[in-house]
Amino acid sequence: MMLVAKETSWQRQLSDLITDPAELLSMLNLSPGDYPVPDDILATFPLKVPRAFVSRMRPGDPLDPLLRQVLPIMEEGDDTPGFTIDPLSEADFNPQAGILHKYQGRILVLAAPHCAIHCRYCFRRHFPYDENIPGRAHWEESLKWLADRPDIREVIYSGGDPLAANDRHLAWLTKRISEIPHIRRLRIHTRTPVVIPARVNESLLTWLNDCQLQKVMVVHINHAQEIDAEVAQALQKLRNANVTLLNQSVLLKGINDNVDALEALSESLSAAGVLPYYLHMLDRVQGVAHFNVSDDRAFALMDKLKARLPGFLVPSLVREEPGETSKTRLI
Repeated sequence: MMLVAKETSWQRQLSDLITDPAELLSMLNLSPGDYPVPDDILATFPLKVPRAFVSRMRPGDPLDPLLRQVLPIMEEGDDTPGFTIDPLSEADFNPQAGILHKYQGRILVLAAPHCAIHCRYCFRRHFPYDENIPGRAHWEESLKWLADRPDIREVIYSGGDPLAANDRHLAWLTKRISEIPHIRRLRIHTRTPVVIPARVNESLLTWLNDCQLQKVMVVHINHAQEIDAEVAQALQKLRNANVTLLNQSVLLKGINDNVDALEALSESLSAAGVLPYYLHMLDRVQGVAHFNVSDDRAFALMDKLKARLPGFLVPSLVREEPGETSKTRLI
């Protein structure tokens, strides 16, 4: 397999992200002066959003569920008790550069330190990526560390967003991981095919098809409005490459915390060949408390959702808690 290093459509889109809140708001016929964003918030966690994602937002609607996921607001500067910079204590599970080992039998590989989009509720918005960007020599050390641990059966590409990395790197890394006898599955957690569907191109599909491991991709879609015809087509290409598609979403106040939105999301995922997997309670990272939904409200929403949908389209409501051996399944 030979992957040619050249800029492609998705890379051009990745280099042409909207990073200025005033530009984003003006594109949506909203007045930037009505939505001031402090410079310190933009300095610590800048706005990043692909134009393909913006094209699915409703012009003139400041409450658009896609806009609310990416637009920085004043409340991010609030110092909220119980919300920290490392809510999952990931610093305690970082044995090698680029690797998080939180759960038995599987590891997270931080395949890229950056994302195509900055979701404002991101639990890794304060993560020390500068300490987790291995060069080729450091990757060799991490691969040796993995090869020496036969209890690990699954590798999970995470980040950042792993599909923000180029295909030459991902093809090399996947080939090396596939050569480790005890690895059975490759799981990829990504939002890039949703926010830049052109990412699902020939070079990506080539190394996925070449990979002999069981392949699972967990996409991240919070609202049915995120799935347009181009996204559905990209997901179909992944299915054609024998990739099992699951979705995880986050329960977010003002975005999907109503039963109609959750039902529409599950139905839209099903139509696109994606199985609802997890509905996460918000990770309590500093700066995101305005998105928080109470447990009581979450339980009530799930009861209503179960009454409307067949069981296989109802995601598991979960919370991730530091030090636990798995995610805590609430419903």
